[in-house]
Amino acid sequence: MQVIGGALLMSPPRRGKHAGTVRRLRERIGSRLPAHLDDYEPSSIALPDDQDDYATPDLLVLPTEWAGEDDWPADAHGVVLAVEVTPSPSRVSLIAAKTGWYAIAGVPVLLAVDPRKGEWTLHTHPRDGEYQGVLHGEYGEPVPLPSPLPSELNTHDLPLYAPRG
Repeated sequence: MQVIGGALLMSPPRRGKHAGTVRRLRERIGSRLPAHLDDYEPSSIALPDDQDDYATPDLLVLPTEWAGEDDWPADAHGVVLAVEVTPSPSRVSLIAAKTGWYAIAGVPVLLAVDPRKGEWTLHTHPRDGEYQGVLHGEYGEPVPLPSPLPSELNTHDLPLYAPRG
């Protein structure tokens, strides 16, 4: 469950390939994070100054001390990376709406992964509600993550959704 721009959004449970994509990304990112950062799923982050407006990405990187806090949702100012995996063709517009939300919240790095097409998009440098840096790639091409994240994220064996039809 999420509240984006004041609208309640319910997400269906993850299907196998979606969950497998998140698991692979978590293993690849989490195993190479510096000691002061850790990966979390599923966890929510709040829009600054509005705890009632929050997103729940598939994976978050936050400072390790967040694991000991009672706060919910997490403060967007502490987020280092948010990862969104496109859940299904009918939910693509949700990812587009959330991209703007993350930029408004000031999340410095957003990685959107699309198993429908085998593509990824890296969003960086949020300013004035938009990401200034946008880099597109295909599965098999490494994602160049900024510091303090691991320098590259391997995407060569991420699962693809079966064609619909």
